[in-house]
Amino acid sequence: MSEFEQAIDVIASQLVRLHRLRDRSLAQIKDRSGIDPAGFVVLFRLVCDGAMRSGALAEAVHSDASTVSRQVAQLVERGLVVRTADPDDGRATVLQATDEGREVAARIRARRQDSIATITEQWSSADRASFAGLLTRFVDDYDHTRAALLARPHALSAISTENDS
Repeated sequence: MSEFEQAIDVIASQLVRLHRLRDRSLAQIKDRSGIDPAGFVVLFRLVCDGAMRSGALAEAVHSDASTVSRQVAQLVERGLVVRTADPDDGRATVLQATDEGREVAARIRARRQDSIATITEQWSSADRASFAGLLTRFVDDYDHTRAALLARPHALSAISTENDS
């Protein structure tokens, strides 16, 4: 295996490992808070981007409308989000974080920053800055190439098709 292939394999393996660790942590957080972690993503978008319609929110969090609708219902029930009339079209509604929702988001953000600071406390400032830059670059590049990657035929699809024959 070439050096390039080894690096790609390590990156892929570590991303899978990170995803599994994150899923496990998020499940434990949900057990404590009662709020689905995906709901936090919705809340953060409303706090950061301001009031918006449900369809725009679904697009902003890269999700489908029905999933966002369930998450919003949970947040509305807890008083973290409200539905209000759209000022541009009174027939439509917009979603907006409440003061309590903004406070909850601030607490979550502080806890998240504290966790990352704890994880990287033994790192040099240069390492933290380098990692932040490379991670941002990776996520931006992933976002820009996602559609093209999804359009590619995949080996698992070919295996599935061959086995179906």
